[in-house]
Amino acid sequence: MIGFLIIICEIAFWIFVLLGLFCRYMWKKKILSTAFLLATPIIDLLLIVFTIIDINRGSEITVFHGLAAVYIGVTIAFGHSMIKWMDAHFSFRFAGGEKPVKKYGRAHAIQEMVGWLRHLAAFAIGACLLYLMTLFIPKEEIKTLLPLIQVWTIVLGIDFLISFSYCLWPKKKPSSVTK
Repeated sequence: MIGFLIIICEIAFWIFVLLGLFCRYMWKKKILSTAFLLATPIIDLLLIVFTIIDINRGSEITVFHGLAAVYIGVTIAFGHSMIKWMDAHFSFRFAGGEKPVKKYGRAHAIQEMVGWLRHLAAFAIGACLLYLMTLFIPKEEIKTLLPLIQVWTIVLGIDFLISFSYCLWPKKKPSSVTK
């Protein structure tokens, strides 16, 4: 059930973002657009509530309960930047805005490091939520959630190596790209 709710929340997040951008650029309804975009955190709140209700109803703790915490951490850490990225592309495509600029060299390395720091923030939020979940579940069911933190730690480490590798080997502008 929780796995299904995570999927529904992810779909709802993107529907609200798309509706917000559609209202802003296609219908020129700035207030309605803002309402849709500001409503996206409510989706996270609903997932937290549904997860707590599911646990309190005595459902067997599964990896999906842990993924709910991961999802919330990721959307809190990356949500604003994802919406900002999508807004720039939507503006360019549908409203004659400036074309989003790809970054190279030092600017790209900084962008990647900031992305990793967001990942670290998502990890910290998700891990804290997972820890809080362990306070409310039977001790024998904690073993279901802990491997998720271990796997995420490995993913965070790999992301660190990739992101910071751009400091040593900067992404170069393709020869066909001009200023």
